[in-house]
Amino acid sequence: MSFPASWRAPALLLALWLIWGYNWVVSKTGLHWMGALEFAAGRTVLATLTLGLILLGSRRALAPPPWRATLWLGLTQTTGFTGLTHLALVAGGAGKVSVLAYTMPFWTLPLAWLWLGERVRGGQWLAIGLALLGLLAILEPWRASHTAGLPEVLALAGGVSWAASAIIAKQLRASHQVDVLALTFWQMLYGLPPLLALAWLWPGAPTAWAEPGLWLTLGFAGVFAGGIGWLMWLMLLGRLSAGAAGLNVLIIPAIAVLAAWLQLGEQPSSAECIGMALIALALTLLALRKSR
Repeated sequence: MSFPASWRAPALLLALWLIWGYNWVVSKTGLHWMGALEFAAGRTVLATLTLGLILLGSRRALAPPPWRATLWLGLTQTTGFTGLTHLALVAGGAGKVSVLAYTMPFWTLPLAWLWLGERVRGGQWLAIGLALLGLLAILEPWRASHTAGLPEVLALAGGVSWAASAIIAKQLRASHQVDVLALTFWQMLYGLPPLLALAWLWPGAPTAWAEPGLWLTLGFAGVFAGGIGWLMWLMLLGRLSAGAAGLNVLIIPAIAVLAAWLQLGEQPSSAECIGMALIALALTLLALRKSR
């Protein structure tokens, strides 16, 4: 029995929300049995293999895009974003880390101004102001703690690295015609060796290879979130406008927060709830402006 054509985009969106949103909880759980950088490298290996098989199965060209830009893309998106967010998950809550990582659109604005000469306009300033207020509420600088703040800084750094990768990808696609799925595969392949080197230089806790939960979490994060999730995202972009797709993906951090609350007992504080709501509102304003 096949889905009616009108149901396919909503079904893909729902599946993507659940996979990418729940993956934050899965990754946090996987760190019980494996170091953060080791887990990040392991899921990237599986994601790269999955995307490679998808490319071969779809008979797309495997020719690599321009290597310099793709290398920088891999260093920022795969090595930087994946590595930093997994380090943040060691001591940070899955829900909070996901929200802070998804501040990527705000870091894209100043980076686009610096690198591409794009001006920040009208409603974007309002969104930035709301996001800064939200970050202030989430970080709670008024709390006295010697350790508070490191996971949040790592998560924000992951968002900045993700934003840098978005700028690099935009420049690359403006100057070269590339297949997005092939580009994703090659940037993962280029970003994997530095991630493996970092995991070797700064190892985490000993890996519990005999633990079935490790393989389940790695498989979900690598095959489903890293491989199939990207394929679904590309299919969505073919059915929705970029702005509409971006607006719908904003549900993902909300699902991560809810799943972390229900499964891991990570109940946000009042200030964190206010901060997350402000960031969600700011992201919505940016997405609505883009869709218009």
